[in-house]
Amino acid sequence: MQSSKNMPPFSQSKPLSNGVSKNPHDFTRTNVVTIDVGGQLFQTTVQTLTLAGSNTLFSNLFNSSEQNSSIPFIDRDPELFSILLSLLRTGNLPSKAKTFEIQDIVFEAKFYGVEHLLVQSQSNPSQFEPFDLEKSMILPLSGRDSPSAITTTPYGSVHVSHGSKITSFDWSLQRKSTTLTQFTAIDSLLALSSNVVAAGATDFSGLQIIDLEMGHVRQTINWENVTKSGSTVQAIGTSPELLFTSFESSRRNSNSILVYDLNDSFKVVSEIGHNEIFGADLDSAIPSTKLNWIPSLKLLMASGSHSGPSGVSGNIKFWDIRSGNLVSEIKEKVDCFSDITVSDTLSAVFKIGTNSGEVSYIDFRSILSDNSWNCLGDSRKVMNVKKEGYGCKIESHGNQVFCSKEGELELWSEVLMGSLRNAKNGKEERVFKKNMLGRSKDLGQNRITNLGFGGNKMFVTRKDQQFVEVWQSSVRRF
Repeated sequence: MQSSKNMPPFSQSKPLSNGVSKNPHDFTRTNVVTIDVGGQLFQTTVQTLTLAGSNTLFSNLFNSSEQNSSIPFIDRDPELFSILLSLLRTGNLPSKAKTFEIQDIVFEAKFYGVEHLLVQSQSNPSQFEPFDLEKSMILPLSGRDSPSAITTTPYGSVHVSHGSKITSFDWSLQRKSTTLTQFTAIDSLLALSSNVVAAGATDFSGLQIIDLEMGHVRQTINWENVTKSGSTVQAIGTSPELLFTSFESSRRNSNSILVYDLNDSFKVVSEIGHNEIFGADLDSAIPSTKLNWIPSLKLLMASGSHSGPSGVSGNIKFWDIRSGNLVSEIKEKVDCFSDITVSDTLSAVFKIGTNSGEVSYIDFRSILSDNSWNCLGDSRKVMNVKKEGYGCKIESHGNQVFCSKEGELELWSEVLMGSLRNAKNGKEERVFKKNMLGRSKDLGQNRITNLGFGGNKMFVTRKDQQFVEVWQSSVRRF
C-alpha cells in the first residue's frame, strides 16, 4: 500500500493549507454547492457552510479569487462528513452518529474546524436536566489514591486531584492526561481555563498556577504573613475578573484572604479578613475553608468552621471586595454547617447542619438583618448530638441544590406556589421540595466526597474509590 506521505489527499495542484483544494462555485448563479468527499458527492448551500464560522475549512472552501467550475475534493471519510454536515444543518448530531466512536467524530470535527459546534451540541450547560440524572459511566484514575478535589469547566472538561497527581478529561471524556505535581496531596483545586488550574494544599506552602497542557508550574503565589512562615492554602474561589485565596500561616497563628487580578498576572488587588490570633480567640483562629462569589450582591462569602470541646462552631462572612469592609457575619454556634453553598439564582445561602443533617437556607435579604435560618427538614434535629450531617456535601447548580448524605443524593427545588405567609413571623415563606437522585442500584454506596458540574453532566467522587462517576440525563447520552 502506498504510504500517506506519497499519496496527497487533494485532487487539485494548489491545495489549501489545511488540506482542501480551493475550487469555488460561481455564487452569482447558484446558492447550491457540491463537494466531493472521499468519492461521494454532497450538496448543500453557502448559508449552511457559513454556519461553521469564519475561520474554518468550510468558510475557506469557496473563498478564492480563482474561477473554475470543478468540484472541490476532500480526501476524508464521507460518512463522518455526513454527520458533521447534519450538525451544521440542525445543530445536533443525527441518530446514525451513535454507530461511531465519539472520539472519531471529535477528531474529524477538529479537522474541519467545527469542534466548537460539536461541544455546543453534546455538552451544553443548557442541556442539563437535573430530574433525569443517572450514573452513566465512570472515569478511572491511576494509582491507589482516592480523589481529594474536583473542578470543572463550563462545557464539561474535568480535572481531578488524587494524591500528588491531577488527571484531566476533555469535554468528551475520551481524552485523558495526568500531571504529577509537587504536592503530597491537593486539597483545593480550581479550573481557570480548560488547561490551567490553581492548586493548593493545607500542608504545602503556596498557591500554584499549573499549566496542565505543558505540565509545568506557571507561577507560585505566597502570602507574606507577619511571622514570615510559610502560607498554606485553605480555599480558592473566583469571579470573572478576580481570584480569591484563603491562606493560613504554617504556624497556624494568622490567616487572611488575598484577592488577585486574573487579567494582570495575578497581581494582588487587596487583602481582606486578616487575623492575627492571640490566646484563645477561636473566632479569629478559624480560616475560611470555602469561598463563594455572589454576582448579584457583588460580595464574597467566606466560611469556615472549627471543632472544639463544646462542639462545632463557625462563621460565615460577607465581604465587599471594593471597600474591603465586612458587610455581614453569621456566627454558627448551634447546628453549625457541615458544608455550605450559595445560589445566586435562588437568592439564598444553603447549608447542611452538622448535628441535624438537614438542609436550611437564608434569603439574601435576610443576610443584612436577622440572619435566621429556615430549616427544610426536621428542625427538632438541630440539637442532635449524633452529628448526622458530618461529612455531607452541598452544592448549588442552576435552580437546584444538590446534597449528599452518606452515599445518597438529594435534589432540592423551589416550588413556585405564590406568596405564603408564615403564621409566626408574618414573613413570606418559600417552599422547597426534595427528590432522590439515581436508580436503586446507584444508592447505598460509599460516602460522597465531591460534587462538580460541567456541561450537561454532574461529576461525583466517593470515599476510597479510585474513579469519578459521571451522571447525565439518559436522553442526552451519546
